[in-house]
Amino acid sequence: MSGHSKWATTKHQKAAKDAKRGKLFAKLIKNIEVAARTGGGDPAGNPTLYDAIQKAKKTSVPNDNIDRAVKRGSGQEAGGAQYDTIMYEGYGPGGVAVLVECLTDNRNRAAADVRVAFSRNGGSMADPGSVSYLFSRQGVVVVPKTDGLTEDDVLVAVLDAGAEEVNDLGEAFEVLSSASDFVAVRKAVQEAGLDYESAEAEFRPSVEVEVDVEGARKMLRLIDALEDSDDVQNVFANFDASDEVMAELEAED
Repeated sequence: MSGHSKWATTKHQKAAKDAKRGKLFAKLIKNIEVAARTGGGDPAGNPTLYDAIQKAKKTSVPNDNIDRAVKRGSGQEAGGAQYDTIMYEGYGPGGVAVLVECLTDNRNRAAADVRVAFSRNGGSMADPGSVSYLFSRQGVVVVPKTDGLTEDDVLVAVLDAGAEEVNDLGEAFEVLSSASDFVAVRKAVQEAGLDYESAEAEFRPSVEVEVDVEGARKMLRLIDALEDSDDVQNVFANFDASDEVMAELEAED
């Protein structure tokens, strides 16, 4: 899920401890299969595959599972499924705009899962185009803070690669770029000798809806329900939860 960027970072940090790790692993493996099928099985010549593999490794997916997914996707090994990418749109509690990115081999099942998650958690599905205009695709690279690393250090490393801005998230720096410059920015981070926590293209909202603790709690409940579906890969929402709201929610966990 990606709403407020601080929550996106928190969510990423918690992913490795997720009780549904098996489900998370399956989604990462599916990403690798699709990337290998689309652009070939060589990560050196397929940046999408490279990033899918790195994301899986950073979430502790075993190397054997990753290798088999690459082979299935590239046709070197039997058993790969044909997945379609589908984007569903909807509204969460309080009128928050929601995009749901699915990767599925069964469109009817995916649509049913998404519809049920919305209806049971105070939301509703919307027609295509109803909320997608509120989002744009951006490259997002999250660089953890290490001793002495400053925002200027990160900015110098990525500026010539097409980065548009660097934000301080507290425990990490977030580097934003256009989706087309995303791979160049990720490579610039690596070439500068900096580690990165995550690197992917996300849908970021142009307008955000401020939510209180109860509103954030309802939205996170909806997002959890959506992400519980095997077919849902990512959920993007345009809610903004303040640091105080997030701190109160984290204290409840």
